[in-house]
Amino acid sequence: MKPKAASRAGYTLVNMAMLLFFLFPFLWMLSASFKTQVQVLSSQHLFFFTPTFKNYVTVFREYDYLKFIANSFAIAAASTAGALLLGLPAAYAIARYRMPYFGLTILIAKIIPGITYLVPWYILFNKLGLIDTYTGMIASHMVIGLPFIIWVMIPFFETFPKEVEESSWIDGSSRMRAFVQMVLPVSIPGIVTSALLAFIFSWNNFMFSLILAGEKTKPLPIAVFNFISGTAINWGALMAAACIITIPVVVIALFLQQYIVSGLSAGAVKG
Repeated sequence: MKPKAASRAGYTLVNMAMLLFFLFPFLWMLSASFKTQVQVLSSQHLFFFTPTFKNYVTVFREYDYLKFIANSFAIAAASTAGALLLGLPAAYAIARYRMPYFGLTILIAKIIPGITYLVPWYILFNKLGLIDTYTGMIASHMVIGLPFIIWVMIPFFETFPKEVEESSWIDGSSRMRAFVQMVLPVSIPGIVTSALLAFIFSWNNFMFSLILAGEKTKPLPIAVFNFISGTAINWGALMAAACIITIPVVVIALFLQQYIVSGLSAGAVKG
């Protein structure tokens, strides 16, 4: 075998080993969702078993998971839309008017662990009557998505030529119109990337939902607790619920992966 072919084969094997290493937990979760409780706990049925859809029937029929899916989607979509509505103009202003201190403040807000917000947010929302409301859940999730969107979009707006905007101003276009019709269309990869990641952060958020959500607004990550009790864990149904949480995000990421790669790489090579 030629050295070049041997190197390529070794590179392929290493990539496959790494892929298998990272995919194994997901594959185990997926297979466990089609097993009975006895099969999940038995090492003899790790690879060979008779699939059953009983766990998914349990998830949707006995625990009304469609309601939790609707809650998670509504909260994630609304918080992402709100973060984009506020974050895009903020990122543009920071980039165009060279405000590094504001950018640093946004970075600090992004770095601070979300758990530090729990107590003050609970006290504030309890005073305002926003516990177990969609407004409170959306606002709390925007705390995560908004700084991320601003920080990702700043490099995109910094690379857009200011002269192009100035020429449109001379022709009578307003700043807002130039921003909407000229700057935003060019920044689509960054917008899609930041919006998708903000959506995923909100979809998977657990801490804020655990404290601020109730029966009315309970999202999927909290609904998983339905299968955990003090005496036993329904592993099959738990894995089925985990698959329901994971698969929509995986599908969306696969369809939009070209935007994610181009968006993150564009921000990385900036400057």
